Amino acid sequence: MSTPPAVTGLPIATPARTRRALGELARPHRLLLAATVLTLLGAAVALLLVPLLLGSIVDAVLTRGPAGAIDVLALGILGALVARALLAALGSVMVAHLGEQVLAGLRERVVRRALDVPLADVERAGSGDLLQRVGGDIAVISEGVRRSIPVVVIALLDVGFTVVGLGVLDWRLALAGLAPLPIWVLVTRWYVRVSGVRYAAERAAEGTRTQALLSGVGGAATVRAFRLRATQLARIDAHSTAAVGAAMRASTAQSRYGAFMNSAELVGVVAILVTGFWLVRSDVVTLGAATAAALYFLRLFDPIGIMLFLLDEAQSAGAALARLVGVVDMPVPAVPAQPRAPRDASVRISGLRHAYDGGAEVLHGIDLEVAPGERVAVVGSSGAGKTTLGAVLAGVHTPTAGSVEIGGVPLPEIADLRGHVALVTQEVHVFAGTVADNLRLARPDATDAELTAALRTVEAPLEFDDVVGDGGDELSATRAQQLALARLVLADPAVAVLDEATAEAGSAGAKTLERAADGALAGRTAVLITHRLTQAAAADRIVVLDKGRIVETGRHDELVAAGGSYAALWAAWAGPRT
Repeated sequence: MSTPPAVTGLPIATPARTRRALGELARPHRLLLAATVLTLLGAAVALLLVPLLLGSIVDAVLTRGPAGAIDVLALGILGALVARALLAALGSVMVAHLGEQVLAGLRERVVRRALDVPLADVERAGSGDLLQRVGGDIAVISEGVRRSIPVVVIALLDVGFTVVGLGVLDWRLALAGLAPLPIWVLVTRWYVRVSGVRYAAERAAEGTRTQALLSGVGGAATVRAFRLRATQLARIDAHSTAAVGAAMRASTAQSRYGAFMNSAELVGVVAILVTGFWLVRSDVVTLGAATAAALYFLRLFDPIGIMLFLLDEAQSAGAALARLVGVVDMPVPAVPAQPRAPRDASVRISGLRHAYDGGAEVLHGIDLEVAPGERVAVVGSSGAGKTTLGAVLAGVHTPTAGSVEIGGVPLPEIADLRGHVALVTQEVHVFAGTVADNLRLARPDATDAELTAALRTVEAPLEFDDVVGDGGDELSATRAQQLALARLVLADPAVAVLDEATAEAGSAGAKTLERAADGALAGRTAVLITHRLTQAAAADRIVVLDKGRIVETGRHDELVAAGGSYAALWAAWAGPRT
């Protein structure tokens, strides 16, 4: 059995790199950023006026000032509150709008890089990791942009301006208000340091759990066949338990943070009240000023409470952002210094050897030549190395030794490899949208007539304006594979590699997909990796792999007559059917 690549996980950006990436994404929106900052500053200043005006009312009452002056102060409070509400609401909308634009740019970069990096790197990390990043992590950031980040920013400004307000009243009141500051700083620094790591671990654990679930669901037939249900469930349970444990550790840090912050608030209230009493008694400040100072500090409870409950979401969004930036920074294959174009659609494999991440060799010295337009079927028992051979031929994996040439040109020297070699596997994805949207992924400039012709070639009973995928029609395995083969027709590569592309259809759809594959492969050089020997029997030539080596090659009738490995496979395949 071939050894799969080890799961190592996709990279995660450092905090410094994440901040730089965020600045790069926000730079094109400088004007909106400046307007947002000014709006939020205005909201903070408006609320800053309320305690001052209330303190002035207290002084006016004590000095028996004119009633009209009190009315003006009350109207001022009303105006400040209205301005605060309007500016805070507008600022929240602007922050969300800015965040969504930045997030859209990030999403585009992530998807573009995920499509550009070698598929082997994604497979090595596990598809669950990438799915969690482009799905779950994007959702976490989007939720933070809409709900948490605007409120946290406003709360931070309120805290800062409250300290300024205390300083305006009296520097000693400001010092009293800063009494809990050492506790706030130390506890917050601890929380940011600890929670960032714990939320990153939580996101990683969720990605591992997603990978385990995908593996279990995708390989359900194999799990049942080998009676591995208990083992697979135990594996999923272990990863789920690890994910829950990571979430609980993050929640515990948040609870401890809340307890320390409440203690700091108690210290601050006592300091403000004691200092205010002493200053009023010494006739240094008025009772109204002391009242304003107490109100200033008491109103800190709301923004601090908001930060207490939402900072963890902001931290979670930061951890998700670091994971996405890690994908953006993944290296892409180097462009050939002197790219060359293949002279024809021939394939030549020489001395091919391959091992996954330094493990045992899966392929051992494969030599194979395929003529232009020839259709070759690769068969063999499970673990023979068929899929690995197809992946190396399609450029997904770089061989450990040996070479693969298309039209006399080694794969690394071909300018547009995807334009010359295409791989279709049994696991295909139907994107949300119309059939036309799915097809134009292969050729964006395809006309409606060309889309219709591609569907007709693979005998797909689909209309290109049908809505499919999430929110649309759920296509059967047969229809989804026909859609993938229609994309192959539109991409029009010279060489096509089909890795069990008819396996998911079952017996009912096998004939349909075999006809679809015949239509899609017409006129192309094709390598079919298949366990359906009826499909192999119709090929121009059959190559039999066993333990990573070619043990037989020839036409169907020749190999059956030879009585070797292929004859045994054919007997096992054809016996129950006859």
